Amino acid sequence: MKKIVIANRGEIAVRVIRACHELDLEAVAVYSEADRHALHVRLADEAYLIGPPPSAQSYLRMDKIIQVCKESGADAVHPGYGFLSENAEFARFCIENGVNFIGPDPDAIERMGNKTAGRQTMIDHGVQVVPGSQDTIQDKAEAIELARSIGYPVLIKATGGGGGKGMRAVYEEKNLVKNITSARREAQAAFNNPDVYLEKFIMNPRHIEIQIIADRHGNTVHLGERECSIQRRHQKLIEESPSPIVTPEMRRQMGNMAITAAQSVDYVSTGTVEFIVDKNHNFYFLEMNTRLQVEHPVTEMVTGIDLVKEQIRIAQGKPLSIRQEDFSQTGHAIECRIVAEDPFNNFMPVTGRIDSILPPGGPGVRLDSGVYSGCSVTIHYDPMISKLIVWAPNRDQAINRMKRALSEYRIWGIKTAIPFSLAVLNDPDFRSGDFDTTYVEHFSFDDHPTPSHLDQAAVIAATLKKHRQSSRHTSVSPCEANKQTEMTPWRRILR
Repeated sequence: MKKIVIANRGEIAVRVIRACHELDLEAVAVYSEADRHALHVRLADEAYLIGPPPSAQSYLRMDKIIQVCKESGADAVHPGYGFLSENAEFARFCIENGVNFIGPDPDAIERMGNKTAGRQTMIDHGVQVVPGSQDTIQDKAEAIELARSIGYPVLIKATGGGGGKGMRAVYEEKNLVKNITSARREAQAAFNNPDVYLEKFIMNPRHIEIQIIADRHGNTVHLGERECSIQRRHQKLIEESPSPIVTPEMRRQMGNMAITAAQSVDYVSTGTVEFIVDKNHNFYFLEMNTRLQVEHPVTEMVTGIDLVKEQIRIAQGKPLSIRQEDFSQTGHAIECRIVAEDPFNNFMPVTGRIDSILPPGGPGVRLDSGVYSGCSVTIHYDPMISKLIVWAPNRDQAINRMKRALSEYRIWGIKTAIPFSLAVLNDPDFRSGDFDTTYVEHFSFDDHPTPSHLDQAAVIAATLKKHRQSSRHTSVSPCEANKQTEMTPWRRILR
């Protein structure tokens, strides 16, 4: 393996490019017309235009990705997360064209990508799943009978995807059929698959996932858990490792169950087994994500294992760099997703030009970003622009370090959800670890005033923007400026 095409964009493309360069591998970027000046394009060794801004015409075009592989001479593709990362057809298409797909085998993606098939596989191998249907819902009468046997509330879920699409909680029988209809419609639009199934809806659960890695030499290892319960509309916002509620024995049991789940489909590469945990700390298999997760850095921070490099080495046929008996976690890590959304306006997505960025720094601070001063956030893609990760010896210190890092982080020109993250970190319930997946639903900024320094930053940003706008109107051309100052461009640079 000499050259890798990164079939993605944004911060994850930047993350993979950096791993490639540290492994002395060439990195090839692909980009849409909207991403012509994106950071991942600037950092790659080569970059190829693959289409217009809409994903369906660019980043989701399998044929164009393979064409770039052939034109560039690349022998592998890293899919990142999202887009084609969990597409078995794409993985198969790569292999058929002689390109190494850096991820699991197509059959494993297929088996775990179908939620009902994945559930049945887990049941067959003794993995505890949430009570529910063993197949997709075929008719109304069947759904009503099954919901009665499970007991309300029930959860309608799409078999073909995740991220909250095609998902509905139903508390009364009178609302079941209409919610199944709307869930099917949403699932069809999101995944081109209208199939849904029913699960028992566990009230006020925790969402905890286990990171696994597996090679082609029969080794499968779990790397502990990530706490992912701070989420909105099933989209995670803040993640941490280890979880405040997981004991060493619980970690061992969940880890063993995750390994069993992976081995049941002959899984190879990195992957994540997600669990739902009830108030009594009973845990159930939820699903398996057959790709690198957005929140993988928190695992890297507490284990010292570079998951992207591990993915690439596995794809090269190398054995894992760690055995289960060598696994250990040190300290505590937290990740905040920095999204271009307005938390004071129902998290409305924000677009526009980023005028300037002042990144945080200091001990134990990591910033995975896909933006820079002067670039633009567009309507075409996910609003996440970076991930801020911190490490500290324990959870309290990690929370304080994250608060300090968020307070330093300045992004002028667009609104972000940084005030929300700061407010959560100041909340006594979060600090005590007393929260679940409903936390954000009950969160109110009225109870968490915005820190004064953010108000000051907003005033400064508005002043800077006004100053820049007025400067643009009165500026002269570089040639005229040179004549007026009688300086060459070279001398101006030296000055």
